[in-house]
Amino acid sequence: MTLLAAIDQGTTSTRFVVATTGGKVIAQAQFEHRQILPREGWVEHDPLEIWRNTRRAMSDAVASADIDEAAIATLGLTNQRETAVIWERATGIPIYNAIVWQDTRTSYDGDATEFQATTGLLRNSYPAGPKWAWILDHVDGARERAARGELLAGTMDTWLIWNLTGGQRDPDNALHVTDVTNASRTLLMDLETLQWDPDLCEAIGVAPEILPEIRPSVGDFGQVRNRGPLANVPICGVLGDQQSALFGQGGLEEGAAKMTYGTGLFMLLNTGTTPTFSETGMLSTVAYQRAGQPAVYALEGSVAVGGSLIQWLRDQLGILRTAAESEKLASEVPDSGGVVIVPAFSGLFAPRWRPDARGVITGLTRFVDRRHIARAALEATCLQTREVVEAMGVELRELRVDGGMTSNDLLMQMQADILGTRVVRPGNIETTVMGAASAAGMGAGLLDAPLSLGTPTTWEDTANAATREVLVAAWEDAVRRSYNLA
Repeated sequence: MTLLAAIDQGTTSTRFVVATTGGKVIAQAQFEHRQILPREGWVEHDPLEIWRNTRRAMSDAVASADIDEAAIATLGLTNQRETAVIWERATGIPIYNAIVWQDTRTSYDGDATEFQATTGLLRNSYPAGPKWAWILDHVDGARERAARGELLAGTMDTWLIWNLTGGQRDPDNALHVTDVTNASRTLLMDLETLQWDPDLCEAIGVAPEILPEIRPSVGDFGQVRNRGPLANVPICGVLGDQQSALFGQGGLEEGAAKMTYGTGLFMLLNTGTTPTFSETGMLSTVAYQRAGQPAVYALEGSVAVGGSLIQWLRDQLGILRTAAESEKLASEVPDSGGVVIVPAFSGLFAPRWRPDARGVITGLTRFVDRRHIARAALEATCLQTREVVEAMGVELRELRVDGGMTSNDLLMQMQADILGTRVVRPGNIETTVMGAASAAGMGAGLLDAPLSLGTPTTWEDTANAATREVLVAAWEDAVRRSYNLA
């Protein structure tokens, strides 16, 4: 039996999956990593912890299912995208923690659209490039060491590939590479040329010499080192997590769209082989590129807080014992009792892009209990999704969804009602990791199309327009109250 493997290095955990070429998952393992919060607005990860968890997940999955590693033909990788790390070439030791995509320390007060025509991105706290510049500016001697060739920079795909292909013990074979989708999230890559732009690098403050080589998403990324799990297995597919979810959903053709409900909320709309630019707060990005073929582009709506709102209710406030309890509690009340939650913990991303916004809860009365709070949290997810769909400017007959939150059936029905359209969830909701496995399989010549995700489940709109309008109006009012609080 020929098998495909994939690593999904996410914001809160790292997962490893082994699947058949028919799409059946036969082994998986997953480990969470710490969320390091040094001060308000700062979010960091320990890259070495993530690398340890990656190796643990690979070993555990293979061992638990007693898999013959010789049957694993290829490895794919998908990752949290804008999270930035810099490490020493000689030792493999990061010079600072990875700065996470949610982190706001690199907020920019000038013209946010300054580089949008070249990069498709806004100049704000989101992209990786300014995060690398921050590390270089705030770690003693970092800029001098970078100039001497002692440091390497990358997003998490680059960090893992460098370690997987050799790392500190075999630096001659360790590849310093990234794919076009991750590179397109840095504010340093030209969307047309698919190369680092020297003028952008100078403006942001990142020397091109420390940046990885950019390669097509579906193609050659070397092979796993000859020690440890998956020794010598070729790495044939790398995609940023949201692009991987679109790939996994089979969204390879122009007009295909998906919404991922994870730590954040992310909608991608395939726009074909020419970049399309938005005037309504959407970002332009690379969707994927197959080796030897033109890049395919997408419009993206990125919302900072999705599932992390549920985690906040569980971990910081203690309102929920488990994330799954949000569905049970919310189903016990017919509505949120007038409560609206705007989870602007790191400002508001698409389509509003208000870094000055902060989280607010409105409509609290003595009548409200934790059931109403849970339902308001689910409504916040649906209402943010509605904003992004409307800003895309397309009329969707259905919304394809994926990600961990979509296991909540109540949330999916609420989304259909608030959006006013059909919602379709695949049988396998882990489209991100399946997208990486699909890209690897196609890159290795084992697949002609993405893996099957099984039988879908569908929800239809059951709400009346008046109810929807009242809910949207309350949301708009609450969002306005979140402004100018930073």
